[in-house]
Amino acid sequence: MNVIETKNLKKIYNPKTIPVNALRGVSLDIQEGEFTAIVGPSGSGKTTLLNIIGGLDRPSEGKVSVDGQDISELSDNQLINFRRDKIGFVFQAYNLIPVLTAKENVEFIMLLQKRSQNERDERTNELLEAVGLKKETDRRPAKLSGGQQQRVAVARALASRPSFVLADEPTANLDSASTTNLLDIMARLNEEENMTFVFSTHDQRVIDRAKRVVTLEDGMIVSDILK
Repeated sequence: MNVIETKNLKKIYNPKTIPVNALRGVSLDIQEGEFTAIVGPSGSGKTTLLNIIGGLDRPSEGKVSVDGQDISELSDNQLINFRRDKIGFVFQAYNLIPVLTAKENVEFIMLLQKRSQNERDERTNELLEAVGLKKETDRRPAKLSGGQQQRVAVARALASRPSFVLADEPTANLDSASTTNLLDIMARLNEEENMTFVFSTHDQRVIDRAKRVVTLEDGMIVSDILK
């Protein structure tokens, strides 16, 4: 089953002044359970594609469907709720809330979803244990290493039980040991829970672990390899 479908996506920045064609007709299907890396040189359109798939940006032309729903037709408010419930995000800069503990960061999205306290506690504890941070639940981000913060970010991305996780350069700020640990966790979640991961990355370690590698150049898919 396809969880993501894009058809002829085009994105033009500054169309009325100096047009920049970030995407030039990208059509891509991602099936449930994939572990896919989107790669390419800087300026190839990787992050733009992820932002459009994740509803953080809108295409100039084309269509994006998530779980069969065309998200390009949603209003801004509908899109906010859709992102909250359907898509998990892991960013290069972690984007944790500094005044909240690891546990509070993970459960925050479930508060927005109005989940019960029992459900929030159960899901948060389960996820923090899954990412190896059971003993760090009460620490704020400043008291965690970069690798630990990124693992909190992964747990937070999974808290809402999303249809898929988008990870934009998630290992860029991590050392080798932290990168290996993070990729092991994501691969295990992919295998055991059939969680779909889509990475935007330059990191060869991520590319080596991916089951599918989609290469962009100048806003177009030039290669799509299933390992």
